[in-house]
Amino acid sequence: MLTNSLSRFRLVAFLEGCSFLLFAITMPLKYMMGMPKPNYVIGMAHGVLFMVYVVLLVQVAAEYKWTFKKIFLAFIASLIPFGTFYAGKKLYPEPAGQ
Repeated sequence: MLTNSLSRFRLVAFLEGCSFLLFAITMPLKYMMGMPKPNYVIGMAHGVLFMVYVVLLVQVAAEYKWTFKKIFLAFIASLIPFGTFYAGKKLYPEPAGQ
């Protein structure tokens, strides 16, 4: 499954997107119920996953010779809720035969 840099990038993109969406749960817990700890944990995980995403984006872009436009769109996808899920299907799909 994780035999190449693109498959690792896709996995991290999925996890980064999931961590982003978990804020929909942890933010109300923090501000409406006075429970900041879940937001802290998810925020830390999201930050680490985002940094790994960016590093892998640079690696994959160099290895697969992506255009600037594709690199830019992949980066912007990480800033938008559900963006990495959409990009996983449209920008960096699994190569055929894998």
